[in-house]
Amino acid sequence: MASAKWNGKVIAESDEFEVVEGNIYFPQTALFPQHFRPSDHTSICSWKGVASYYDVVVDDQVNENAAWYYPEPTKAAEKIKNHVAFWKGVEVST
Repeated sequence: MASAKWNGKVIAESDEFEVVEGNIYFPQTALFPQHFRPSDHTSICSWKGVASYYDVVVDDQVNENAAWYYPEPTKAAEKIKNHVAFWKGVEVST
């Protein structure tokens, strides 16, 4: 089981996940949606494609762009389509 926590709250949890470059990618369905809001931020990975981001929200505190995902990953990164990874202080454990 993998879980992601921020500010003491579990924001994602799943028995199934993918690991890419040391990051755990949770299925989109594993996220607790009340803790996420879309962000306009994007970035580009040379082999995975264009990443989109979510802000993580817990108890009215916001961790901007703390979750990322690839809506249309490259063929090389297909296994993380519909998956989300975390950074910026989000604690991920297995």
